[in-house]
Amino acid sequence: MPRLPLVPEELAHGPFLQSRARELGVSADMLGGRAWQRLFPRVWVHVDHAMTPDEWLKAARLALPPQARLSHTSRLLALGLDLAPLRPFHFTVASDLHLDLADIFLHRTEVLPPTDDVGVSPAAAFIQTCATARLIDAVIAGDWLLHRQLMSINEVVELIRAQRWRPGALQARRVVPWLDGRSASPKESELRCHVVAAGLPTPEVNAPIFHAGRRLAIVDLLFALWRLIVEFEGRQHALDANQFNRDIVRYADLRSVDYAYVQVTHEMSRQPRAVVLTIDQALRRQGFDGPAPVFGERWDALFRPIRIAR
Repeated sequence: MPRLPLVPEELAHGPFLQSRARELGVSADMLGGRAWQRLFPRVWVHVDHAMTPDEWLKAARLALPPQARLSHTSRLLALGLDLAPLRPFHFTVASDLHLDLADIFLHRTEVLPPTDDVGVSPAAAFIQTCATARLIDAVIAGDWLLHRQLMSINEVVELIRAQRWRPGALQARRVVPWLDGRSASPKESELRCHVVAAGLPTPEVNAPIFHAGRRLAIVDLLFALWRLIVEFEGRQHALDANQFNRDIVRYADLRSVDYAYVQVTHEMSRQPRAVVLTIDQALRRQGFDGPAPVFGERWDALFRPIRIAR
């Protein structure tokens, strides 16, 4: 079997434009050989290179003219939030540009939303995402961006006011009251939404617990009046021996000062109603005597696209 041709170092580790390959001595005929894979028109990669999500975003950007800006959930992915399937890749352009490229969704608008060096701004991407996302996913995105100080509530509100006509603006206005930037992870946001949507008391998020001047813990959800803690236990809590041992000490400290707690695992979170009922039972053991959870319209609204009033 003949050997593959020598590969320029620059072209061996990610997507590139055909014009750049030509500058490095790789002709169009050579790109047609078995050493190379075409990703999009004019965009190639070496067959031995395993593409990462960030590199797929780069390849999609290379396939489009510079005025097309990375947007929607693709912009969130570039920031580090994996909220939606990788494909299609979303871009926004302020022109009547028509391109039919597989796996690329080009949103056309008369006026671009605010942009930065990568694409539309995080706040603009959040609003765009609200146009089609389920309410709970929009809350997860908003909390994630707020917690990392990538956007602010004021920025979102002002953008909604200035561009009320933009797809997602009216939906985002309904999401804003749900947001809490203290949520440090998507699972924390998800748990809080389940509790609130079912009508249970609104918990404090990432709340510190002190005793005798010493901070015992920072907990995911805290129902302070009933001294109840709800913690999401990710897989790292079981797989990391140091984390596992720290958790044992922390929960012993909390028990010693009369805090009860509910631990929610990844597997449990797949049944949100059951989790809410478990939290309700724990609250009642701690003295809560309010209404029982309600899995009605507000609950159902979490799991569908955001409706706006006509």
